[in-house]
Amino acid sequence: MSTWTADELETLDRAGEIRVAGRRDDGSLRTPVIIWHVVIDGVLYARSVRGPEGKWFVGVMRNGTGTITWGGQTREVSYTLDASHDDAIDDAYFAKYGRGSASQSITSDVARQTTLRIDPS
Repeated sequence: MSTWTADELETLDRAGEIRVAGRRDDGSLRTPVIIWHVVIDGVLYARSVRGPEGKWFVGVMRNGTGTITWGGQTREVSYTLDASHDDAIDDAYFAKYGRGSASQSITSDVARQTTLRIDPS
């Protein structure tokens, strides 16, 4: 498994959104979807605002691999469920995106069921 570079983590942290695409069974990529994300202690996390039924979430979880794109960069990644830092992730979402209704949704109990750690492959 690869690790994020310091430059990648910095640009990911500054980026307002990333595009995620899960890999299909035939190896092709699904259509990229724009989502919110946070970086905590050198780890990239994301959630599905629609919870476990969110189409992009179902797509990335099918094979656990795909890509993310941000700021003109694209990386092959793996997606792993990881609820071990949910409170810190909530705080990071509020700090990055404010406390509006969208942030309330991404920190809801339903969304927290989909906390993903995204690691470069």
